[in-house]
Amino acid sequence: NGYVLNSTIDGCIQMKSYLAGNPQLRLALNEDLIVGKNGGSSYGSGVTVDDINFNDCVNLSEWEHGRTLSFFPPDGEFIVLNYRMTGEFKTPFRIFPSIEEVEPNKLEIAVHVRAEIPDNHFGANVSIEVPLPQIATAASCQVVNTPGATGVHAEYVSHEKKLLWTLKKFPGCSEQTMRAKVSLSGPCTSQIRREIGPINMNFEIPMYNVSSLQVRYLRVAENMPGYSPYRWVRYVTQSSSYVCRL
Repeated sequence: NGYVLNSTIDGCIQMKSYLAGNPQLRLALNEDLIVGKNGGSSYGSGVTVDDINFNDCVNLSEWEHGRTLSFFPPDGEFIVLNYRMTGEFKTPFRIFPSIEEVEPNKLEIAVHVRAEIPDNHFGANVSIEVPLPQIATAASCQVVNTPGATGVHAEYVSHEKKLLWTLKKFPGCSEQTMRAKVSLSGPCTSQIRREIGPINMNFEIPMYNVSSLQVRYLRVAENMPGYSPYRWVRYVTQSSSYVCRL
Protein backbone atom coordinates (compact mmCIF):
# COMPACT_ATOMS: atom_id res chain seq x y z
CA ASN A 1 0.00 0.00 0.00
CA GLY A 2 3.01 2.32 -0.25
CA TYR A 3 3.41 2.68 3.53
CA VAL A 4 6.98 3.58 4.51
CA LEU A 5 8.51 1.15 7.02
CA ASN A 6 12.00 2.60 7.25
CA SER A 7 13.66 5.66 5.74
CA THR A 8 17.11 7.18 6.20
CA ILE A 9 19.09 9.92 4.47
CA ASP A 10 22.88 9.74 4.47
CA GLY A 11 23.96 13.11 3.11
CA CYS A 12 27.09 15.15 2.71
CA ILE A 13 28.36 18.50 1.52
CA GLN A 14 31.17 17.86 -0.90
CA MET A 15 33.41 20.64 -2.13
CA LYS A 16 35.81 20.96 -5.01
CA SER A 17 38.17 23.90 -4.60
CA TYR A 18 41.05 25.21 -6.71
CA LEU A 19 41.50 28.68 -5.24
CA ALA A 20 44.78 30.56 -5.55
CA GLY A 21 46.27 31.86 -2.32
CA ASN A 22 44.34 29.46 -0.07
CA PRO A 23 41.78 32.02 1.24
CA GLN A 24 39.46 31.23 4.14
CA LEU A 25 35.88 30.37 3.13
CA ARG A 26 32.58 30.80 4.94
CA LEU A 27 29.68 28.40 4.42
CA ALA A 28 26.27 29.07 5.98
CA LEU A 29 23.43 26.54 6.32
CA ASN A 30 19.77 26.85 7.35
CA GLU A 31 19.47 29.12 10.39
CA ASP A 32 16.66 26.91 11.72
CA LEU A 33 18.72 23.71 11.47
CA ILE A 34 18.25 21.42 14.49
CA VAL A 35 20.87 18.81 15.35
CA GLY A 36 19.65 15.82 17.37
CA LYS A 37 16.12 14.52 17.86
CA ASN A 38 15.80 16.31 21.20
CA GLY A 39 16.37 19.65 19.50
CA GLY A 40 18.90 20.84 22.03
CA SER A 41 20.40 23.24 19.48
CA SER A 42 17.02 24.29 18.11
CA TYR A 43 16.22 27.63 16.48
CA GLY A 44 12.55 26.64 16.12
CA SER A 45 10.67 24.06 14.09
CA GLY A 46 13.18 23.78 11.25
CA VAL A 47 15.13 21.06 9.49
CA THR A 48 16.14 18.31 11.92
CA VAL A 49 19.11 15.98 11.38
CA ASP A 50 20.10 13.16 13.70
CA ASP A 51 23.80 13.97 13.70
CA ILE A 52 26.53 15.81 11.77
CA ASN A 53 30.25 15.05 11.45
CA PHE A 54 32.61 17.79 10.28
CA ASN A 55 35.91 17.69 8.45
CA ASP A 56 38.92 18.41 10.69
CA CYS A 57 39.63 21.62 8.76
CA VAL A 58 36.29 23.20 9.78
CA ASN A 59 36.17 25.98 12.42
CA LEU A 60 32.94 25.69 14.45
CA SER A 61 33.18 28.93 16.45
CA GLU A 62 30.07 30.37 14.73
CA TRP A 63 28.18 27.12 14.36
CA GLU A 64 25.97 27.16 17.46
CA HIS A 65 24.75 30.74 17.03
CA GLY A 66 24.71 31.20 13.28
CA ARG A 67 24.96 27.79 11.61
CA THR A 68 28.06 29.11 9.83
CA LEU A 69 31.30 27.25 9.12
CA SER A 70 34.71 28.68 8.24
CA PHE A 71 37.67 26.77 6.87
CA PHE A 72 40.76 26.87 4.67
CA PRO A 73 39.91 24.39 1.92
CA PRO A 74 42.51 21.88 0.79
CA ASP A 75 43.10 21.76 -2.97
CA GLY A 76 40.82 19.44 -4.88
CA GLU A 77 37.76 17.53 -3.70
CA PHE A 78 36.89 16.89 -0.06
CA ILE A 79 33.85 16.39 2.18
CA VAL A 80 33.03 19.35 4.43
CA LEU A 81 30.48 17.43 6.50
CA ASN A 82 28.37 14.27 6.65
CA TYR A 83 24.88 14.16 8.12
CA ARG A 84 22.19 11.59 8.82
CA MET A 85 18.42 11.96 8.99
CA THR A 86 15.81 9.32 9.83
CA GLY A 87 12.08 9.45 9.28
CA GLU A 88 11.51 13.21 9.21
CA PHE A 89 11.12 13.62 5.46
CA LYS A 90 8.86 12.87 2.52
CA THR A 91 10.12 10.09 0.27
CA PRO A 92 10.53 11.23 -3.37
CA PHE A 93 8.71 8.24 -4.88
CA ARG A 94 5.94 5.92 -3.71
CA ILE A 95 5.59 2.41 -5.16
CA PHE A 96 2.24 0.59 -5.29
CA PRO A 97 2.53 -3.01 -6.59
CA SER A 98 -0.22 -5.56 -7.19
CA ILE A 99 -0.17 -9.26 -8.18
CA GLU A 100 -3.13 -11.16 -9.60
CA GLU A 101 -3.30 -14.84 -10.51
CA VAL A 102 -5.36 -14.81 -13.71
CA GLU A 103 -4.80 -18.51 -14.55
CA PRO A 104 -3.13 -21.38 -12.64
CA ASN A 105 0.14 -20.75 -14.53
CA LYS A 106 -0.21 -17.04 -15.31
CA LEU A 107 0.21 -13.88 -13.27
CA GLU A 108 -0.50 -10.23 -13.92
CA ILE A 109 1.84 -7.85 -12.09
CA ALA A 110 1.23 -4.11 -11.99
CA VAL A 111 3.68 -1.56 -10.58
CA HIS A 112 2.37 1.96 -10.07
CA VAL A 113 4.90 4.64 -9.10
CA ARG A 114 4.02 8.15 -7.96
CA ALA A 115 6.58 10.97 -7.92
CA GLU A 116 6.12 13.00 -4.74
CA ILE A 117 8.67 15.64 -5.78
CA PRO A 118 7.53 19.08 -7.07
CA ASP A 119 6.60 19.36 -10.74
CA ASN A 120 9.62 21.58 -11.47
CA HIS A 121 11.92 18.62 -10.68
CA PHE A 122 12.33 15.17 -12.19
CA GLY A 123 13.87 11.79 -11.57
CA ALA A 124 16.70 10.97 -14.01
CA ASN A 125 17.95 7.56 -15.16
CA VAL A 126 15.24 5.76 -13.21
CA SER A 127 15.26 1.96 -13.15
CA ILE A 128 12.79 -0.36 -11.42
CA GLU A 129 13.52 -4.07 -11.08
CA VAL A 130 10.98 -6.75 -10.16
CA PRO A 131 12.52 -10.20 -9.45
CA LEU A 132 10.34 -13.08 -10.67
CA PRO A 133 10.13 -16.74 -9.56
CA GLN A 134 12.63 -19.22 -10.99
CA ILE A 135 9.76 -21.04 -12.73
CA ALA A 136 8.96 -17.94 -14.84
CA THR A 137 9.22 -18.87 -18.53
CA ALA A 138 8.12 -15.69 -20.31
CA ALA A 139 6.70 -12.24 -19.69
CA SER A 140 5.29 -9.40 -21.77
CA CYS A 141 5.38 -5.80 -20.50
CA GLN A 142 3.19 -2.80 -21.21
CA VAL A 143 3.83 0.75 -20.03
CA VAL A 144 1.13 3.38 -19.56
CA ASN A 145 2.78 6.50 -20.97
CA THR A 146 2.32 9.78 -19.10
CA PRO A 147 3.05 13.20 -20.66
CA GLY A 148 6.53 14.45 -19.81
CA ALA A 149 8.13 11.05 -19.27
CA THR A 150 10.91 10.22 -21.75
CA GLY A 151 13.01 7.19 -22.59
CA VAL A 152 10.43 4.79 -21.16
CA HIS A 153 11.09 1.07 -21.72
CA ALA A 154 10.08 -2.17 -20.01
CA GLU A 155 11.29 -5.71 -20.69
CA TYR A 156 11.66 -9.20 -19.29
CA VAL A 157 15.30 -10.12 -18.70
CA SER A 158 15.06 -13.90 -19.06
CA HIS A 159 18.55 -14.90 -17.87
CA GLU A 160 18.07 -12.91 -14.64
CA LYS A 161 14.38 -13.76 -14.18
CA LYS A 162 13.30 -10.19 -13.63
CA LEU A 163 11.26 -7.34 -15.08
CA LEU A 164 13.27 -4.21 -15.85
CA TRP A 165 11.51 -0.87 -16.30
CA THR A 166 13.58 2.20 -17.15
CA LEU A 167 12.80 5.90 -17.61
CA LYS A 168 15.29 8.55 -18.70
CA LYS A 169 13.06 11.24 -17.20
CA PHE A 170 10.30 10.81 -14.58
CA PRO A 171 8.55 14.20 -14.06
CA GLY A 172 7.65 15.36 -10.56
CA CYS A 173 3.97 15.19 -9.50
CA SER A 174 3.32 12.51 -12.13
CA GLU A 175 2.38 8.83 -12.02
CA GLN A 176 3.73 5.98 -14.13
CA THR A 177 2.42 2.43 -14.47
CA MET A 178 3.91 -0.77 -15.83
CA ARG A 179 1.89 -3.98 -16.31
CA ALA A 180 3.31 -7.41 -17.05
CA LYS A 181 1.81 -10.78 -17.92
CA VAL A 182 4.03 -13.55 -16.59
CA SER A 183 3.90 -17.22 -17.65
CA LEU A 184 5.04 -19.93 -15.22
CA SER A 185 6.08 -23.52 -15.82
CA GLY A 186 3.96 -24.64 -12.87
CA PRO A 187 1.20 -23.47 -10.53
CA CYS A 188 1.73 -20.34 -8.44
CA THR A 189 1.88 -21.69 -4.91
CA SER A 190 2.36 -19.50 -1.87
CA GLN A 191 6.06 -20.43 -1.90
CA ILE A 192 6.41 -19.38 -5.55
CA ARG A 193 4.58 -16.13 -4.83
CA ARG A 194 7.13 -15.30 -2.13
CA GLU A 195 9.86 -15.41 -4.79
CA ILE A 196 8.40 -12.30 -6.43
CA GLY A 197 10.20 -9.12 -5.38
CA PRO A 198 11.23 -7.15 -3.50
CA ILE A 199 11.07 -4.29 -6.00
CA ASN A 200 14.25 -2.27 -6.23
CA MET A 201 14.32 1.31 -7.57
CA ASN A 202 17.30 3.42 -8.58
CA PHE A 203 17.18 7.10 -9.49
CA GLU A 204 18.85 10.50 -9.34
CA ILE A 205 17.08 13.83 -8.83
CA PRO A 206 19.15 16.81 -10.03
CA MET A 207 18.97 20.10 -8.11
CA TYR A 208 16.80 18.61 -5.36
CA ASN A 209 17.54 17.80 -1.75
CA VAL A 210 15.08 15.57 0.12
CA SER A 211 16.47 16.61 3.52
CA SER A 212 15.83 20.35 2.87
CA LEU A 213 19.31 21.15 4.15
CA GLN A 214 20.27 24.31 2.27
CA VAL A 215 23.44 26.31 1.68
CA ARG A 216 22.54 29.95 2.46
CA TYR A 217 25.81 31.21 1.08
CA LEU A 218 29.36 30.22 0.18
CA ARG A 219 31.94 33.00 -0.03
CA VAL A 220 35.50 34.07 0.61
CA ALA A 221 35.74 35.19 4.24
CA GLU A 222 37.64 38.44 3.60
CA ASN A 223 37.23 40.91 0.78
CA MET A 224 40.26 40.55 -1.48
CA PRO A 225 40.58 43.30 -4.13
CA GLY A 226 40.52 41.90 -7.66
CA TYR A 227 39.70 38.42 -6.38
CA SER A 228 36.33 37.16 -7.69
CA PRO A 229 36.31 33.36 -7.88
CA TYR A 230 33.62 31.51 -9.82
CA ARG A 231 31.40 29.50 -7.48
CA TRP A 232 28.23 27.47 -7.63
CA VAL A 233 26.18 25.17 -5.41
CA ARG A 234 24.58 22.05 -6.85
CA TYR A 235 22.10 19.74 -5.12
CA VAL A 236 21.47 16.11 -6.04
CA THR A 237 19.47 13.26 -4.49
CA GLN A 238 20.57 9.70 -5.30
CA SER A 239 19.00 6.41 -4.30
CA SER A 240 21.07 3.97 -2.27
CA SER A 241 18.69 1.23 -1.18
CA TYR A 242 15.13 1.99 -2.30
CA VAL A 243 13.13 -1.20 -1.82
CA CYS A 244 9.43 -2.10 -1.84
CA ARG A 245 8.18 -5.34 -0.34
CA LEU A 246 5.50 -7.41 -2.06
